[in-house]
Amino acid sequence: AGPSLVLADAAAQAAAGWARPLARRAALALPDLGALGCPVATVGPRLPWCAPALERGARQAGLPAARVGDDADAVVVFTSGTTSQPRAVVHTRASLAAGMETVEGLFAAAGEVSQRPVLGGTFFVLVPALTRGAPVALPARSARVLARQLHRLRPADTYLTPPRLREALGAGARFHGRVWTGSAPAGAELLGRVRGAGAAQAWGVYALTELFPAAAVEAREKAAFEGPGDLVGAPLPGVRAEPDADGQLLLSGPSARHRYLGEEPDPWVRTGDRARLDAAGRIVLEGRIKDMVLRRAENIYPGLYEPSLHVPGVELAVLVGVPAGGGPEAAGDERLVAVVQPRRGTDLPRLRAALSGPLHRMGTARPDAVLFAEVPLAGRSRKPDRPAAAALAAARLEDPR
Repeated sequence: AGPSLVLADAAAQAAAGWARPLARRAALALPDLGALGCPVATVGPRLPWCAPALERGARQAGLPAARVGDDADAVVVFTSGTTSQPRAVVHTRASLAAGMETVEGLFAAAGEVSQRPVLGGTFFVLVPALTRGAPVALPARSARVLARQLHRLRPADTYLTPPRLREALGAGARFHGRVWTGSAPAGAELLGRVRGAGAAQAWGVYALTELFPAAAVEAREKAAFEGPGDLVGAPLPGVRAEPDADGQLLLSGPSARHRYLGEEPDPWVRTGDRARLDAAGRIVLEGRIKDMVLRRAENIYPGLYEPSLHVPGVELAVLVGVPAGGGPEAAGDERLVAVVQPRRGTDLPRLRAALSGPLHRMGTARPDAVLFAEVPLAGRSRKPDRPAAAALAAARLEDPR
């Protein structure tokens, strides 16, 4: 993507210039802004070595005129790359506006709108909070500080990713008002723990970079769901959801991205998730299509069974496939392994006993082995890193010590 204008504050310009060696030591890499072949302007305080300040109320020198209609490109944002190669997603002014309207409607439908503080650092909570005049606080990085922040602010709405929620719960956090989580799987057990820690409501939000939000479900509705798979809720107003012939979930609607950079527009977003719609029209995820495990000619989709492994005492659990071995006749065949991360202080013999029922009900999809270990995480959303979990499982099976 060839930029027409780069806006950067003094710290970013330093990391891309004279302080690049220090930035690299901190695992931070930015391109050489002077080599991009376009104007660079400084936002925020300008230091003597910075590019010229952004001209307010005037067109920046060398910048071509831009379209400003609803169909104009508004933002290019990259997917996280945790489930596939990162892709550049192009949203227009219209798709962003539609997404924000959906978020507003979801917040309004969830209960009374409050002007108490809101805790979160994403569009999902920032926009509704700012439009109603509520103060916004960014979550602290430390789990213990975050717990104190929640106690002091008593926010009306809190948005934290599932890993941050687990960290906060581990630090003894108490919640208030409504808690929202997304960007990674959030099971009924985790949402129930959040409600047990004081939240009036705990919502799991299904959203993609390409379309946000798509669906949402509250803890009590999710806990009441008894079928296989992961219930993520009914499509939100304006969102169309249809499985294709292969079971992959397709989404469309006014808030869907316009296109991927360099590709033609496409009204349908291919999620990569295998899913079905239940009798009530709600979306039930069955796992990532690419995460399918092939065992003795049977296709096993982990997402169908992983929710049942989250019994009390389980922090996180994934099902992964590792090569079965056994010679050329078994080429391509896999062993199914459950990697279960116990909650701190959990008695392992009791946890094994609690898992016996769910494992038995998995029938032919019952895993060949259950390993207790910390589940690796990856990406900015800290989703389970399945390749790393599979490598961990293979190593543990080869050397049980």
